[in-house]
Amino acid sequence: MRLLLLSNSTNFGAVYLEHAAEAITGHFGGIRRILFVPFALHDQVAYHAKAQARFQAFGIEVDRLSEGPGAMTALERAEGIFVGGGNTFRLLDRLQRSGVVELLRKRVLAGMPYLGASAGTVIAAPTIRTTNDMPIVEPRTLAALGLVPFQINCHYLDPDPRSRHMGETRETRLLEFLEENDLAVVGLREGGMIEVGDSGAVTLHGSAGARLFRRGSEPIEVGDGARLDEWVRRGGRRA
Repeated sequence: MRLLLLSNSTNFGAVYLEHAAEAITGHFGGIRRILFVPFALHDQVAYHAKAQARFQAFGIEVDRLSEGPGAMTALERAEGIFVGGGNTFRLLDRLQRSGVVELLRKRVLAGMPYLGASAGTVIAAPTIRTTNDMPIVEPRTLAALGLVPFQINCHYLDPDPRSRHMGETRETRLLEFLEENDLAVVGLREGGMIEVGDSGAVTLHGSAGARLFRRGSEPIEVGDGARLDEWVRRGGRRA
């Protein structure tokens, strides 16, 4: 299985996917045509055009997965796939309505390279319950692809000690999740990415690092190069 899971598609002051360009070209290797899933945004045509223009710089052509009867065939023929960001509830809902969730999971488990950004990263987890998004639509289930054995919270923000905002912090929200669910969570900061290789190694990349949460333990800080699969084996996820 080959996954590249980005917390975000655009870093502040940079262009679309610039911060991950080297990782993306290496991830897709010699593949020259991939399938793009634009379901997380309302204007799917414009979203596809944006991805298509960017991937031309990588020497990769981008086809668009459309909702409808041709979705299964397109997915069966794909050499690689990119699931873009946007609203996670809408993304999962459209995948479910198109009937491609199980086929997508099967293809990725069989080795098709998967690139996700933001919402496209969140759906690689067992559920979408740790997304930051509003439920603007109601999917049939919150269960996602389950490609990694932990939850992901993209765009993770640390508490700001100077802030006068009295609402819950991201950390508070994730600790609330752990009160009800015994499933570890990776708080992936902007610029961070998770790589899963054929060997099963799950590695964190990016200078911003990540915050790891699990029930019964204090959150821990990890940096570039951390092996998340080893953390899981040590108890990041308990049955």
